[in-house]
Amino acid sequence: MTLTIPSGCKVNLLLNILGKRADGFHELETVMQPVALHDELTFARGGSGLQLTCSNPALPVDSTNLVHRAATAFLEAAHIADGADGVSIHLAKNIPMAAGLGGGSGNAATTLLGLNELFGKPLSTEQLFPIAARLGSDIPFFLQQQPALALGRGEQVESLAPFAALRGAWILLIHPGFGISTPWAYQSLAKFSSALSGTPGRAQALVALLQTGDLGAAGAAFYNSLEAPALHKHPILALYQEFLRANGADAALMSGSGSTTFALVRGESAAAVLCEKFLAKFGSANWTAIAPL
Repeated sequence: MTLTIPSGCKVNLLLNILGKRADGFHELETVMQPVALHDELTFARGGSGLQLTCSNPALPVDSTNLVHRAATAFLEAAHIADGADGVSIHLAKNIPMAAGLGGGSGNAATTLLGLNELFGKPLSTEQLFPIAARLGSDIPFFLQQQPALALGRGEQVESLAPFAALRGAWILLIHPGFGISTPWAYQSLAKFSSALSGTPGRAQALVALLQTGDLGAAGAAFYNSLEAPALHKHPILALYQEFLRANGADAALMSGSGSTTFALVRGESAAAVLCEKFLAKFGSANWTAIAPL
């Protein structure tokens, strides 16, 4: 039996860091929006042990890969012995890496869901969530398909109805060709006290604005604490945002720990025009994509 599943990504419409916790993680509140751009994972039973392959040779396929770690965690939780029932996984990678889009986290969540399907659903969805949370803070978000409010270190996920303000909106994603390390971004927050100690409640306030249907008002409330270190080190990202807003974007922000910048506009044609203007200004070395929300 072979099973192929798309593995999506996300943007953070808000990422508000509230402070560093005793366990070394950061307390945060974030509003995450799924984006219809996908990697693809193919699962098959048979052979011996766990075998992972990937279309991108830059990605390791050993236990340092989140897909491999997710598969191992699932097999252990489901009491499936590797030698008794082998599994092979192939990852076709399209989403940029170290981009703030959660591509790797989405891959890990899709692995949990895909293997659970492949082996006849030995685990409930409720049983998959703690496995996902142990693997990484963003991974539980990808076990569901809706926008979400996430708290704690990001693992406490509350699914939300689609936002009225994003009805008919399209997103332009821009990756500048370099990544930003998530550990570096969080560690660098120590130099930016206001970004490290945000005011609680911003996420809930943004959700209320997104539910009203006014994209302009909601976009003005987008915020990302991790822009403080990222834009300081990479000022080109600030120039991107200024250009996007000046050329019709209702909102522009860096997603997650970066380096992807995104812009929201009303309609596919507006997204295509904005993308063309951006490439004419900054060149085609940047990876770009547009998608509906």
